[in-house]
Amino acid sequence: MNIADEVREQQQYGLTYAQAGVNIDAGEELVHRIKPVVRKTFNDRVLTDIGGFGGLFDGRFPEMKFPVLVSSTDGVGTKIKIAIEANRHDTVGQDLVNHCVNDILVCGARPLFFLDYFASGKLDVSVGEAVISGFVKACTENNCALIGGETAEMPGMYAGHDYDLAGTIVGVVDRDRMFRRENVSEGDMLIGLPSNGLHTNGYSLARKALFPRYPLSSTPHSLGGETIADALLKVHRSYLGAISHLLEHFNAKEDIHALSHITGGGIVGNTSRVLSERLSLSVNWTAWKRPPIFNLIQEAGMVPEEDMRRAFNLGIGLILIVPSSRANAIESALLGFGEAPVRIGNVVRG
Repeated sequence: MNIADEVREQQQYGLTYAQAGVNIDAGEELVHRIKPVVRKTFNDRVLTDIGGFGGLFDGRFPEMKFPVLVSSTDGVGTKIKIAIEANRHDTVGQDLVNHCVNDILVCGARPLFFLDYFASGKLDVSVGEAVISGFVKACTENNCALIGGETAEMPGMYAGHDYDLAGTIVGVVDRDRMFRRENVSEGDMLIGLPSNGLHTNGYSLARKALFPRYPLSSTPHSLGGETIADALLKVHRSYLGAISHLLEHFNAKEDIHALSHITGGGIVGNTSRVLSERLSLSVNWTAWKRPPIFNLIQEAGMVPEEDMRRAFNLGIGLILIVPSSRANAIESALLGFGEAPVRIGNVVRG
């Protein structure tokens, strides 16, 4: 139907919501498809089904002396552009959940429930289903209920089949088991846990550096057979399992002073957030080997080292700040869990 035909139809019958670009039927079809898989994340604390006006969750925590709710909201930035261009939509939902899980984890909290926001210019039900399947997978892996969300079709705001994501997570921690910046002391060790790539930060710089030279399907030698798309779409790791394992054997106050999730701002920018003003960091930037995607970005875009350190995690996704006397024991426990911890520096007076 051309524009003239649309105008004549509007004059004859009036303008419909579908003609304005919003397909309510597609939205209802998406909800119909996702209900069975979303229910798999439910536990006996979830008191409502998908589709209500709000998600209800049992807020009793009799096992805790002083339960503290911890919440966080985030997105995955322009990593979504990579997913759209590569036509891979089942990983960005995992990225979002795991990112949010890590953000409350560094406060000591375990996740309770997650809510998502999925907005597109023109809703493609199969794409929406793939994205939400990623939410479900990560929520299941993190023992977190997906209790609600919003799907918005917004023609004029997003072009074509472009879409964006946001997520909110709520967790809980007993006040005595919270990580507090007041516990961090001069001489504490920095133990890094590896990332598997960019996670969800620095994609605007990565795209600007790589894409003039490398298509998504290209396989630069330095990536060992991976395509650019493979490297850029690796799922943001969740560190919940490793830290939960540690907290079964170590004290959140005496043995582990603080945690830092390395997102936008890099190692220094994020870890400084859990230090008092009188302390700073001494980082040994050669203590670990960076995943090859970071070297490729730096070479392709001639990116200054300072910008690399501020924009990317550079291969360290989470940092534990621990007393030097407990560092060996904590590293041994992490190795036993299958992690590869590396000492990357220490806390100094500054």
